Amino acid sequence: MDLTFRQVDVFSAEPFRGNPLAVIVGADELSDAQMAQVANWTNLSETTFLLKPTHPDADYRVRIFTPQSELPFAGHPTLGTAFVWQSLGGTPKSDGIIQECGAGLIPVSCQADLLFFAAPPRRLTGPVGQNDLARALTGLRLASEDVLDAQWADNGPGWMVLRLRSRRDVLAVQPDWQALKGQSLGVVGAWDSVRDGTGAQFEVRAFVGGGQGWEDPVTGSLNAGIAQWLIESGIAPAKYVASQGAVLGRAGRIFVEKDSGDIWIGGNVVARIAGTITL
Repeated sequence: MDLTFRQVDVFSAEPFRGNPLAVIVGADELSDAQMAQVANWTNLSETTFLLKPTHPDADYRVRIFTPQSELPFAGHPTLGTAFVWQSLGGTPKSDGIIQECGAGLIPVSCQADLLFFAAPPRRLTGPVGQNDLARALTGLRLASEDVLDAQWADNGPGWMVLRLRSRRDVLAVQPDWQALKGQSLGVVGAWDSVRDGTGAQFEVRAFVGGGQGWEDPVTGSLNAGIAQWLIESGIAPAKYVASQGAVLGRAGRIFVEKDSGDIWIGGNVVARIAGTITL
């Protein structure tokens, strides 16, 4: 069968400097094994499969696959899939888009040229235990004195977050991929507005210890968990911009806003490849 295929760039207005996402449209007849194999073949951090909704309030359903496994939720796939669905003529049932995924129903809104998703509830929060922290420090080649705080911020992919002293410290991290196996780690540090210029308040990096291990260019789910933690604790304001991907040559910008109790994570989405995929 031939299905509609889109590859979009998420979380950057600069060409080819965000996080790419493959979207397979009308994938209802594909098996779990076929979806997993396609995602392994595209070899992007995530590939999504756009399906008819099963929940009466949802506009569409999405399944999200990495090259190794399926995720209940991920951020840049949420924005990228919503963009593709809307660009192909999708009309929301209500004021905003409602995405159905493994994590439940996720609201998506449009603001000018940005798309935002409402950060889902975290499955695991709170301080990180000493054994887990020690393992994370080994994987990131950090000492305990390098870390201001560490918290779980797991909204599906299993994120643990380490808050470092500065953006410079975040950019200097050189992970040990062998020691990182089985871990999903985020690091965040504040920009120095004098030395670093303007445009963002926090720098973020994401390290995933699956397979050979990789660094994700720009990560919506991680930034959602970080925003919930930092805003609730008073470390970050209710509205800020995070940057991610500099070490990989990307220019990711994540726009964070707290509104009426919800925290929204937004960014640009741009279509880069349009065609069909033969299965």
